[in-house]
Amino acid sequence: MKFIEEVVVDEFLPTFRSMLAGELRERGLTQSEVAELLSISQSAVSKYAHGDVDVNEEVATDERVRTLVDRLADGLASGEMTPVQALIEAEVLVRQLERADLLARLHEAAFPPLATYEGSLNIHDPEGELRVTEQVRASVRRGVRALENTSGFAAIVPAVGSNLVESLPDADGIDDVAAVPGRILDVKGRATVPGEPEFGVSEHVASVLLAARAGGSDARAALNIRYDPDVIEKLSVAGYTTVEFDAEAEIERAVTTAILEEPDADVLYQTGGFGIEPVAYVLAADATAAVSIVRDVL
Repeated sequence: MKFIEEVVVDEFLPTFRSMLAGELRERGLTQSEVAELLSISQSAVSKYAHGDVDVNEEVATDERVRTLVDRLADGLASGEMTPVQALIEAEVLVRQLERADLLARLHEAAFPPLATYEGSLNIHDPEGELRVTEQVRASVRRGVRALENTSGFAAIVPAVGSNLVESLPDADGIDDVAAVPGRILDVKGRATVPGEPEFGVSEHVASVLLAARAGGSDARAALNIRYDPDVIEKLSVAGYTTVEFDAEAEIERAVTTAILEEPDADVLYQTGGFGIEPVAYVLAADATAAVSIVRDVL
């Protein structure tokens, strides 16, 4: 694990200080004066000014960095800018470069797992895509672990297998839904999970969840189980809202219609048809909540 702050300290800061120290010396300031302005030792100034530090060429050649260094050097050398103001200006640039920019790219190079994420990367954004996707993936992971330890769950896994899915808050396609790759299967009476949760690996259950959300459901997770009238009855008795939909109709349209009629539905089910396996879909706020609903009746 490598923090972006380490990239700033290891890659950006030595280069930035070296460039600024050099520019200040070119403007006639002594090593002592540069050291005081930058709050570093004279020996450090000497190393920076003489190139005795490792310089990151991507940072050194970035036009925004070069422009800021020149502006700070002019301001500090003339006395028109205080060291505090210079620090603030540098911090602003650092924050900018961390948001899907130069420092974000250097961070990905230093910590390769980050490179697997598509889209913009702002590591510090608490509502950013990276954090939210990891939270969703972790939620599905917790739910799956709970399923593996749920006695009796394997018995209600459909012949086609189960899947546990959870969507991003603003999901508009299956690529925005995390799920188990492949499906959860009943292997000798035990629910078997083939791999870690990923996005875009479920077509069927993810599509059902998205159809439910399109109909007005606020659910962000779904789990499919084998239809069993006793299980449906237990769910109803437990206080969950169960709604039947037409097995013969196109499933996404049927699910959306069912939710339009009963927006608070917790469980959607169909009792089968010609060549169609009967199945139920548990809807919930998140993956662990969906698992909890099933565990309530097992």
